[in-house]
Amino acid sequence: MKHLRTTLGLKSKSELGMILPHEHVFVDLRTPDQPGYAEANVEDVVRLMAPEIERIKKLGVTALVECSTGGVGRRADIDLAVSLATDFPIVVPTGIYREPWIPEWVRQASEEKLEAWMLRELTEQIDETGFQAGWIKLSAGDDGMTALERKILRAAARAAAQTNAVIGSHTIRGRVVMDQLDVIEAEGYRADRFISIHTQEEKDFAYHLAVAERGAWIEYDHVGRGEDDDVAELVIRALEAGRGERMLLSHDRGWFDPALPKGGIPKPYTHLSTVLLPELKRRGIDDSILMRLTHDNPFEAFAR
Repeated sequence: MKHLRTTLGLKSKSELGMILPHEHVFVDLRTPDQPGYAEANVEDVVRLMAPEIERIKKLGVTALVECSTGGVGRRADIDLAVSLATDFPIVVPTGIYREPWIPEWVRQASEEKLEAWMLRELTEQIDETGFQAGWIKLSAGDDGMTALERKILRAAARAAAQTNAVIGSHTIRGRVVMDQLDVIEAEGYRADRFISIHTQEEKDFAYHLAVAERGAWIEYDHVGRGEDDDVAELVIRALEAGRGERMLLSHDRGWFDPALPKGGIPKPYTHLSTVLLPELKRRGIDDSILMRLTHDNPFEAFAR
């Protein structure tokens, strides 16, 4: 049976409803060598972010995927604290972001060491948190992968092949996504276990279709950040092209930022439920399709 690996343990499809596949609870976009990087009082983060979780619980959201990975301040202990405070499962990744956010230890590590590290987090636990990573989050340079980013991707593909974990990557150019899929397949893994994060940033829609045709997930994660009409039209265009079974929708919002006073002001995770889904329904998208996009697809993408 498939399950999500979450902060609250394994969750089956029958235990879940709507899932947000790309959000952030805690992020530090400073590079890891900066003073104070990823440092915060756990209670302060819970105080700021727990109300945001409670808002989406009332809207029927049952789980959230944390997309902060190594290099941009992943704090699995903080995700766990927020999760326990709200009784709400969060799916946390292993993996490493792109340059220049790559920590020094990763630069020095062999592919084998990186593979073993990700595999441990996927099958045992992240640090000493007691819960497993649910997926692998990476990134690539806008104009192409560097040698170091390729090394990380190869290690990720090997770890994923042993666990059936999905690999998601912050990648802006569609042609770079296609290169990443080539690397993954060369390592013996599958394109259908890859998420093209920020697909909307590739302005050539033909690449959206090409990525989906290879079996990968396309993710429109600018709900509440892009203009509502534009987001709705993009979703409908992909649906009309027959790509609804490989589409994910989310906000890419939140979060507690330790570089800002008191963590800043979080942006809510509610826009998909309160604005975009009603707009899509008004435009003729029926409930079964909306259910697929917000319930079925996120579970199938991240479950293993």
